[in-house]
Amino acid sequence: MPYELAERLVIGLASSALFDLSASDRVFREQGEEAYRLYQREHENEPLAAGVAFTFIRKLLSLNALAPDDPLVEVVLLSRNDPDTGLRVMRSIEHHQLGITRAVFLQGRYPHRFIPALNISLFLSANREDVDRAIAAGYPAGRVMPSRNPLVDERDELHIAFDFDGVLASDASEVIFQDQGLDAFLAHEREHAEVPAAPGVLADLVRRLAVVQQRERAHAQTAEGSYQPRVRVSIVTARNAPAHERVVHTLRDWGVTVNEAYFLGGIAKHHVLKVIQPDIFFDDQSSHLTDTSDIMPSVHVPVGRLNSPSTPAEGDDT
Repeated sequence: MPYELAERLVIGLASSALFDLSASDRVFREQGEEAYRLYQREHENEPLAAGVAFTFIRKLLSLNALAPDDPLVEVVLLSRNDPDTGLRVMRSIEHHQLGITRAVFLQGRYPHRFIPALNISLFLSANREDVDRAIAAGYPAGRVMPSRNPLVDERDELHIAFDFDGVLASDASEVIFQDQGLDAFLAHEREHAEVPAAPGVLADLVRRLAVVQQRERAHAQTAEGSYQPRVRVSIVTARNAPAHERVVHTLRDWGVTVNEAYFLGGIAKHHVLKVIQPDIFFDDQSSHLTDTSDIMPSVHVPVGRLNSPSTPAEGDDT
């Protein structure tokens, strides 16, 4: 029987999001492909160190212990390496016991084409061009931001934080704010408070996380108190009252109940995020991530007008 992905939460992952590839990338940029190939062969038995999304992926995969014969989560490596240079990555995955067994090696070609084929709800990469191409094709993707201090959190809890507009929902309301100002935005959101916002690029991800949470709650009931659900989802948004109501009604329409919501009304998000310390945070504005990327894993989701080609880019990846 073919292995089906339709009912699982599937994450597509570039090795640049999972591991620290700074040394090998430097060889590639400065000395070229053949030197890079030799470098990877010479070091293929040296495990790569954890990268920005490592803790998020490790904790997500640990949820498969709930149903080993019917795993909740699948992570597929989508690599621009070829199989030869990718061997070090696969050995590093095995060394860290991450439970990632499926991989696609493309020898320099763009991986976003495989997102729908593999039923992927999120593709993560540190490569800006790969993420931009995925977003341009309408696929769910985010660029992990460089960090001097990637979080390595040993708590069992997996805490995921999202911005709302432009990430979970479309940026239609954000455009009203940009074009017409705060008063027009608030009036529009009050008028449409019970009208669900159009889904954004990561709406399917939060829906599938809600299914995982339902499975956790069901398991907790049968385990008679010996299991505590681990997945926690937060919304951290610049919206405040009365615009908060549309967030609640939208999530209800999607069948999603989040654990926490922070309606900050323009207060800098990093102040709250520093307190709650999620394992990963998704936002569509890179300016919001400047202050978060060195205190927690942060992901830029480059969608909507604020990320259009006419908008100056902030901080390319290395």
